[in-house]
Amino acid sequence: MDEVAVSITSVGILVFLAHLFTSIFRQTKLPDVLLLIIIGLFLGPVFGLVTPVHFGAVGSVFTTITLIVLLFEEGSGISLDVLWKAMRGTSSLTLVSFLVTMAAVATVAMALTEMDPIVCYMLGAIVGSTSPAVVVPLVRQLDMQESSRTILFLESAVSDVFSIVVTLALVELYKLGQLRLGLMVGHILSSFILASLLGIGSGYLWSILLNKVRTLKNAIFTTPAFVFVVFGIAEILGYSGYIAALAFGVTLGNIGTFKILPWRRYIPHNPITFNEIEKVFFSEVAFLLKTFFFVYVGLSVQLTDLWVVSLGFLLTVTIFALRIPVVRLSVEKFTPVADASLMAAMTPKGLAAVVLASIPLHEGIEGGELIQNMAYAVVLFSIILTALLVFLLERTNLAKVYGCFFAGFGRRGTPSSGTPASAR
Repeated sequence: MDEVAVSITSVGILVFLAHLFTSIFRQTKLPDVLLLIIIGLFLGPVFGLVTPVHFGAVGSVFTTITLIVLLFEEGSGISLDVLWKAMRGTSSLTLVSFLVTMAAVATVAMALTEMDPIVCYMLGAIVGSTSPAVVVPLVRQLDMQESSRTILFLESAVSDVFSIVVTLALVELYKLGQLRLGLMVGHILSSFILASLLGIGSGYLWSILLNKVRTLKNAIFTTPAFVFVVFGIAEILGYSGYIAALAFGVTLGNIGTFKILPWRRYIPHNPITFNEIEKVFFSEVAFLLKTFFFVYVGLSVQLTDLWVVSLGFLLTVTIFALRIPVVRLSVEKFTPVADASLMAAMTPKGLAAVVLASIPLHEGIEGGELIQNMAYAVVLFSIILTALLVFLLERTNLAKVYGCFFAGFGRRGTPSSGTPASAR
């Protein structure tokens, strides 16, 4: 009973600390994400009080639920107008960033380890994406244009698909000695297009049913429950459940702007969107899940081999150094210098990397354990470095250093939404 009491008390303390850290972030720009991870580090690797083993299968389920809710909740707040404007920047940034990261990580790994080149590229693909669980809470609290914020958010959602598909393709190449390029490209397209259609259709259907559902008692959680169903169906069909959850949120958040739909005359009910109570509820749920997620990330990290940790740190620094020219080449020049600098600092790794890192080991690939430990180190250092850079860019002269790399940005007009570049 004492252990249960201590656990419940700890949960309550964490919630209070999360609100305190959010307040600290608003005043000092020191990210709450970093402080939550530090708590997890002390609970896990440092003192060994809690380990992921204590959570069993619940741990992976919890992290997946966190990402689904974050993607859905953030997607519901994106306007279609901003979404269309951000699509071009998102596609170029996501593709260039992923390819450059994969190539750079593979090159460093080949130079410093004895792993097979294919395995090195496998490691690069595993850490090639950015984490929506880190990006979404951070960008929501930063002073950025809505279009810049949306680009980072969409990149984090889309890049996971690249990591998953390319990693699995390289595992297949290593085991079978052949790469099915057409199958890989087809899988990526289906993950995007078909998952998006599933999310859009489900969102439109749910918007029609929402009024009836609201008449039920204690029904406010039925919308997230329906998102979980949509996610599961997409994954079972072999599509990206995360993209489906994102499309579902965007559809519900913008249902009122769908003026002309060819099938609406066959549907007797007018689609409706969220009310203010539902928006507040979803925001609170996302906040709580985010709090425990980052503590879980901190206690999940393995820091047993100093060489592997050092190599992971070197890979992380390489990724962040190359992110600067990647952003400069990929992002529109009307982007404010401050926004471009923050985008260059925003390349944290997360759940996708942690999950994918276990695949080579489970498949019996030589160097699989090394890949897993290096990927874990990159996840930890990338999140910490992202948080620190955001803090330094907001509070110190580092902004001027980054600004030198983005000379010429913010001078050719600005998007219609967000803070004008001239005011930044």
